[in-house]
Amino acid sequence: MSSVFKEKETVQLLKKLVEIPSPSGYTKEIMNFMASLLDNMHVSYQQSNKGALIATIEGKDNSKHRLLTAHTDTLGAMVKEIKGSGRLKLSMIGGFNWNAVEGEYCHIHTASGKKVRGTILMHQTTVHVYKNAGSAERNVENIEVRIDEKVTNAEETKALGIEVGDFVSFDPRFEQVESGFIKSRHLDDKASTALLLQLIASIKENDLKLPYTTHFYISNNEEIGYGGNSNIPDEVVEYIAVDMGAIGDGQTSDEYTVSICAKDSSGPYHYELTRHLVELAKQQGIEYKLDIYPYYGSDASAAIRAGFDVKHALFGPGIEASHAYERTHIDSLKHTSALLEAYVLSPMETE
Repeated sequence: MSSVFKEKETVQLLKKLVEIPSPSGYTKEIMNFMASLLDNMHVSYQQSNKGALIATIEGKDNSKHRLLTAHTDTLGAMVKEIKGSGRLKLSMIGGFNWNAVEGEYCHIHTASGKKVRGTILMHQTTVHVYKNAGSAERNVENIEVRIDEKVTNAEETKALGIEVGDFVSFDPRFEQVESGFIKSRHLDDKASTALLLQLIASIKENDLKLPYTTHFYISNNEEIGYGGNSNIPDEVVEYIAVDMGAIGDGQTSDEYTVSICAKDSSGPYHYELTRHLVELAKQQGIEYKLDIYPYYGSDASAAIRAGFDVKHALFGPGIEASHAYERTHIDSLKHTSALLEAYVLSPMETE
């Protein structure tokens, strides 16, 4: 099993990551935080014009490269309209259902840097007034933000500095319980990001020499479909997306193992590279599940669509209730960490 995984440090880092607001399009703060971590580890990196970070650790073989990616951007929203009541209508960022954020506390991030608190609610919330409070459709017309300021009309809301296009972030509600479960919004994909950072730290601390030059691509636009599909070095042969495993009826993934994806909505992942991951798991005693995700796409599939000539694969921790109140178990993080370490130290699947 992995020598990389340090439970306490991993959980502390994950908590820090989920508590930094970073809906897609509003990721400067978290990417600056990521850059500071890489600086502290003395790892060289480049930043793309889109804001992604690509850290590189040179290996014994510099002619063939590997790339692993995880993303820091999350679901969120933007102010679509300031209603006559002074409340806000929202436009989604990322693919979630409105019922998944109903009742959530949030921040409205104004252009001046001021953050205003609010609550995401149905317009017809009050059961003593609205007969259809329970049955009204949860949609863009009925969901609104109640602002925690004394506002009764649009002009008063605008006077706070709030305007159309402001970002809205959801409170993560991070919690670790004694049974080993970790509950929080935005485990997708900050759990994997924390694991990649821990892997980089272990490589540096233990002065490990990787068999191949390896890039760690921290993307910031995955939830809107194009996080890791540019700036991929020409030498990259293998591209691994480290992202959540989806759990539900008909799925094999669970919260206790690493989930290896054979196929998602974009089609099959590279068969031989996927089998290489499975064989590594078997050899190392890593508990895993193979799965197919019917409504899913990753930065690896985005890179393939962009035309990059790479072998692509996908694995990550199993996450319950994706794009809602997410949960995983420390065991899943542990097994994902172990597979990450086994992979970066292994020969390429063709050798």
